[in-house]
Amino acid sequence: MKEVLSIILGGGRGTRLYPLTKYRAKPAVPLAGKYRLIDIPISNCLNSGLNKILILTQFNSASLNRHIFRAYKFDHLSDGFVEVAAAEQSVEYGDWFQGSADAVRKSYKHFNDPRIKHLIILSGDQLYKMNIMDMFKFHLEKESEVTVACNPVGMEEAEGLGIMGINKDSQIRKFVEKPKKNEEVSDLAIQDEGRKKFLSSMGIYIFNKDILMRLLKDASKVDFGREIIPEAVNVCKTYAFIHHGYWRDIGSIPSFYEENLAFAQDHPPLDLFDEEWHFFTRPRHLPLSKFSDCHIENSSIADGVIAEKSKIIHSIIGLRSKIGSDTVIKDSVLMGNDYYGSGKAASTNPAIGKNCLISKSIVDKNVRIGDNVKLVNENSVMDYEDEYCVIRNGIIIIPKGTIIPSGTVI
Repeated sequence: MKEVLSIILGGGRGTRLYPLTKYRAKPAVPLAGKYRLIDIPISNCLNSGLNKILILTQFNSASLNRHIFRAYKFDHLSDGFVEVAAAEQSVEYGDWFQGSADAVRKSYKHFNDPRIKHLIILSGDQLYKMNIMDMFKFHLEKESEVTVACNPVGMEEAEGLGIMGINKDSQIRKFVEKPKKNEEVSDLAIQDEGRKKFLSSMGIYIFNKDILMRLLKDASKVDFGREIIPEAVNVCKTYAFIHHGYWRDIGSIPSFYEENLAFAQDHPPLDLFDEEWHFFTRPRHLPLSKFSDCHIENSSIADGVIAEKSKIIHSIIGLRSKIGSDTVIKDSVLMGNDYYGSGKAASTNPAIGKNCLISKSIVDKNVRIGDNVKLVNENSVMDYEDEYCVIRNGIIIIPKGTIIPSGTVI
């Protein structure tokens, strides 16, 4: 597939995922105990036979660069690659990326190869499993110039999404970005599995490269959803590829929290155990997890975890987590640690102490929690921030590297 390049959009500052994006780019945020958000679109590409992948980012890209370098190495005889292209000022462009389309426009030099005929644009903050090659074949069969991946949703979900209206041949005849009233999209409904649904854009596009370059000529148009796709519907052969599988945008704290905990279910909507469709990440060669007299219910636990006489209920426990005795963790996401620490610095080593209660929380990496700490949000505070935590939508978030003294109650 020398004529196809996949471009993953790293997004902006990731303010909706703050403080998880305080020290890292949004695609580098840890997911499901051992992965990163960026592993999802990369894995979908690789499983689909697409191995030329460029990731565009501009904020806090150091950890993302490090993860990509360590996780995705191809044989030197292969023409495949996974690379990060960070934003940079140049003679031609003196400012940073202003939006998703502007990021592609300003990165054109990275794919100005005459062999590349098609560009696949993907988002870096979504959970889904999709054979993108099926979409590409559809694009070729329809002789499409622009193809938009769409997911059928109910009216209750349509408000925050881009909604497509199609004809019998799947050609898009109308596009409404984030409709505020039912009347705006009432004529765009389709029948899907016997129910009234609407086709929402998944933020995954295939462009003929020459068409995309033409659409990007107007520098005032900086966003795919708001500007480029609506124009394409009017001036190009634009088709909708309907994807019926699981798909979620996890660009906010509530959705990130809920979709992470979904991996603790008996049958999570995104199957990480499918041997026919691997989700790749960095290999770490960690030891087996070790539990001493623990009680564990409906949880997913990564490698290298050490827990003693603790109770873990409906939670995700990340790599190298250390949990002290008589501690209860429920309805929480622990991202784990980058290291265990040394005995000489036991008071600052990342770990969760004894007799703690952690409920409905996200604990970022390398956090030290002392003994007798309670993260419970008893007063049901919706939004709050101090030196130890951030609360968003009632969910407690402990930022990366935080040290919480013994006896603290949040």
